[in-house]
Amino acid sequence: MNDDSAFIDLTRQHQIFVNRVMVACLLAVILGIVIIARYFDLQVTRHQDFVTQADNNRVHMRPASPSRGLIYDRNGNLLADNRPTYNLTIVRERSPDMDQLLTDLSVLIDISDHDVVQFRKRLKRRKPYENTALKYSLSERERSILAVNSFRLDGAEVSARLTRHYPSGELFAHVIGYVGRINEAESQSIDAIKYSGTDSIGKIGIEKYYEESLLGQVGNEHVETNARGRVMRRLSKVDPLSGASLTLHLDRRLQATAHAALKDQRAALVAIEVKSGGILAMVSTPSYDPNLFVSGISQSNYSALVQSEDRPLFNRAIRGQYPPGSTIKPMFGLIGLQNEDVSSEHRIDDPGYFYLNGVERPWRDHNFKRGGHGKGVDLTEAIVESCDVYFYNMSVDTGIDVLAEYSQQFGLGSLTGLDIPGEQSGIMPTKEWKKRERGEAWFNGDTINTSIGQGYMLATPLQLAVMSARLASRGKVLQPRLVKARDGVEEPIAEQSTLIDIKAEHWDYMHNAMRNVIHSPRGTANSIRSGLTYQMAGKTGTAQVISISANDEYDRDKINQRQWDHALFIAFAPVENPQIAIGLIVENGEHGSSTAAPVARLVIDEYMKNQTKQQLGQR
Repeated sequence: MNDDSAFIDLTRQHQIFVNRVMVACLLAVILGIVIIARYFDLQVTRHQDFVTQADNNRVHMRPASPSRGLIYDRNGNLLADNRPTYNLTIVRERSPDMDQLLTDLSVLIDISDHDVVQFRKRLKRRKPYENTALKYSLSERERSILAVNSFRLDGAEVSARLTRHYPSGELFAHVIGYVGRINEAESQSIDAIKYSGTDSIGKIGIEKYYEESLLGQVGNEHVETNARGRVMRRLSKVDPLSGASLTLHLDRRLQATAHAALKDQRAALVAIEVKSGGILAMVSTPSYDPNLFVSGISQSNYSALVQSEDRPLFNRAIRGQYPPGSTIKPMFGLIGLQNEDVSSEHRIDDPGYFYLNGVERPWRDHNFKRGGHGKGVDLTEAIVESCDVYFYNMSVDTGIDVLAEYSQQFGLGSLTGLDIPGEQSGIMPTKEWKKRERGEAWFNGDTINTSIGQGYMLATPLQLAVMSARLASRGKVLQPRLVKARDGVEEPIAEQSTLIDIKAEHWDYMHNAMRNVIHSPRGTANSIRSGLTYQMAGKTGTAQVISISANDEYDRDKINQRQWDHALFIAFAPVENPQIAIGLIVENGEHGSSTAAPVARLVIDEYMKNQTKQQLGQR
């Protein structure tokens, strides 16, 4: 047997062992130093960072929504308020499986595919740990179901919010407007910080124009949550600042009176307080319920509104542009008097038609009075009985340039500057306008058409009301306004320093002529004078919707109802001290005297009745 131990170098083996131990010890020391350094870094150097991150997992800053400013009418009636509602919201970071959570929620309560689609869009625009709404306006039963099952719905919670509400429904829809959910395009343009406490924004009307004032300032609160994201306690809070409350010139009683009278028709009415320019009523019918839009309108409801032939979403009061018809005759008569193209003694013979030199076709009197108005027709009779031929003659002498220059001062052909978005400017045609828009020269025939509010001329019901107010105030130019006060502080009256340059005797003459339109037995609006306890001035108008040849007569039975003439009326009262002025149109109403004038009478009656009550109360 061989003895292998005799060949082992014990000294070398010992050295190898010692070397290995030293290497192992060195590695252990190095690793120990690394661990200690890392521990020091975590526990000392970066201690505050991890404390902050830990706090972020249990302490969050949440935006506190401001209360949107309230809107009142001039008598303190609430037109837009805020009501508490409960919404189902989700914090994405608290839900380990979003798809499963949505499935579980859909089993518990009714959540539509549309709700889910809109929720996923909102998720893309949200900030980390921000509540994102899935469903709005939960019922009490839905809230109860979610509360019972909250233990298995990580990330979901029921949040209380103030939601806009319009107590008067469709009555003020076009003027107050509505708020709606912030869409993707709006989210790119708004200040994210200002809107961090809300997901709604003014869409149209007063709500949009005064969005910055109504919104308020967002607050915040620090809250402590548990592992499921449930709020355990509030650590601190900065209160939000409510939006400014607005008081409007609008009078709910006048609005309701006009709306009830026009409800079943396609029509618009604007009433203005003569001495302030405040809008007392602004009605467009048919209307709609703005509350449908606040939390997101259903597709079926929206389709019904959009597809309706009567266009209930269209604000006819400021966007509808119509031929003003004979309502502009008092204004043109004043211009003729001031320009000395006619006088109070000037008379014409009216056979019922007018021929322009060099033109074979006649311009007929659209009142279709057989034989015309006869001989010796003066300006008063031309206003009272609405004689077209008188204005055909006068307009050729006056010319379109003078007519247009003065008309613009009365508010036609340009924006009035009303504090509401979407207003249209109408058209007060000129030679330059026709050349620019039509590429054609202006002819005397165009002037003749314009002289009775036809041809290229278009005006909104708001502009007709403004014109009526400036006729009533004898040329005082006031900018129409809706907002009367903010947080109780009166808004200044926007008044121009100059009056429309027309002599006092001409104003007297025209006021008397317009008074006779109603109070004279031969006046075109004589039918509304019965029982009047005050003096009213007015002018009827009928505007053609389709052209009729000179040899044909208007026959309503031969054309579609939507091609019937429009009925218009302007008025102000009382004549001796005008306080209210009105402009209105009834689409396809045919005659201003029988269709439009009675509505104006109802509104002015209501206004005068209220004025009498106020005067008795002051005594």
